[in-house]
Amino acid sequence: MKTLTSEKLTIIGAAGMIGSNMAQTAIMMGLTSEICLYDPFAKGLEGVAEELLQCGFSDVHITYTADIKEALTNCKYLVSSGGAARKEGMTREDLLKGNADIAIQLGKDIKTYCPDLKHVVVIFNPADITGLLVLLYSGLKPNQVSTLAALDSTRLRNELVKHFNIAPEQIINCRTYGGHGEQMAVFASTTTIDSKPLSELMGTPALSKEQWKEIQEKVTQGGKHIIELRGRSSFQSPAYLSIEMIRAVMGGESFAWPAGVYVSNNEYNHIMMAMETTLDKKGVTYKEVSGTTEEHAALNNSYKHLCDLRNELINSGIIPAITDWKAINPNLG
Repeated sequence: MKTLTSEKLTIIGAAGMIGSNMAQTAIMMGLTSEICLYDPFAKGLEGVAEELLQCGFSDVHITYTADIKEALTNCKYLVSSGGAARKEGMTREDLLKGNADIAIQLGKDIKTYCPDLKHVVVIFNPADITGLLVLLYSGLKPNQVSTLAALDSTRLRNELVKHFNIAPEQIINCRTYGGHGEQMAVFASTTTIDSKPLSELMGTPALSKEQWKEIQEKVTQGGKHIIELRGRSSFQSPAYLSIEMIRAVMGGESFAWPAGVYVSNNEYNHIMMAMETTLDKKGVTYKEVSGTTEEHAALNNSYKHLCDLRNELINSGIIPAITDWKAINPNLG
């Protein structure tokens, strides 16, 4: 099997359901001939590695370790699901402090063991904040760190598919922006349904305002619904989408969805949030989002929520004030 690269891809949290699914997906996509699995839970990690080795894959060297130095040494691409999982009754924000500590340590470990890392995808919640902390403490450039945000947009497409009873490929450019959480901004103006603008269908018999409101609520509560159905948080969808992201950075097929990216411009500053992005060998870049007045207000509210989470960490002394960030990572102006 021809692979995109022979450079090392490390998957953090590989003993978990997301991490183990990421590993199998990366192998099946043929991303690289060198995959390292890391998890501090050594016994479970060995079980995942044994299963993957027993699949009989060819042309891939699978290693595993509970030693973070070994996992990150010579690593060029990294995907991390290595935080605490969301459980029933919890919001993503409930994970803030514990997973913030994990993200800060991951950033420091990257700086120590793999400063030549090309790209890291961070997916453990609250992903916008954990990704921001990894960026801050790793010393990487903003284009080298992205976070999983696409899951909200794919959930939007799924709800529209069910409502209109059409094939997914007939729904184009579904988008949510801002935070990966219940305060996300769900856009309609970007989307077409069988070549018709979604915004023109709203308020008609095809899609009443009440139905659109229900769809928005289902999207923002999509993660909670999976927990209610399965008794645990999503793992197949975040695993697949995050590996699609790293594939794009490796030079593979382009990524079709928004990603979380570090934003610092005239409107949104010193934050990681979902924007319209491009992922390629140069990393992640974004362009400013346009929408209706109502959609822009929702995006502003989502940004404010993310700032509140960031500032909570600053005010509690977990991270320093923004004015001190450049001393930690000179790439952050």
